Amino acid sequence: MVMTLEADYAVRIVEMLAISNQKIDARSISDQTHVPLRFALKILRKLVAGGLIVSYKGAHGGYMLAREPGKITLREVIESVEGPYMISRCQQDEYACKHTPCCRVHQIYDEISSIVRTKLDSYTFDCHCEDDISEKKDKK
Repeated sequence: MVMTLEADYAVRIVEMLAISNQKIDARSISDQTHVPLRFALKILRKLVAGGLIVSYKGAHGGYMLAREPGKITLREVIESVEGPYMISRCQQDEYACKHTPCCRVHQIYDEISSIVRTKLDSYTFDCHCEDDISEKKDKK
């Protein structure tokens, strides 16, 4: 399973805004994250709608995080562009297996998805990923 390109770009954008800690225009965000401008604008709209960043209009406009980086989780960013995380489409309400008692893997998918969501919630944007990951490895 691979995360979508849109989610990957959203993570890059939020990470860049967290590190910069200032208002940045869309073109600069696009250039610094290597996300095509049109795609960056689409993602920025979703991040604004999700309450993760704020946009400022006008000649000196741009984007900033809506909250402190330590209060924004990796899960929030991914779900702001992809919707609720789930490992299989059978977990969606409209999917048929949810209404059939014979689906043997549905509960397993729910459990795995819950574990992944919890893990994604444990990472925030208040520090560099490399530092966070190496600290967790050192504790093992």
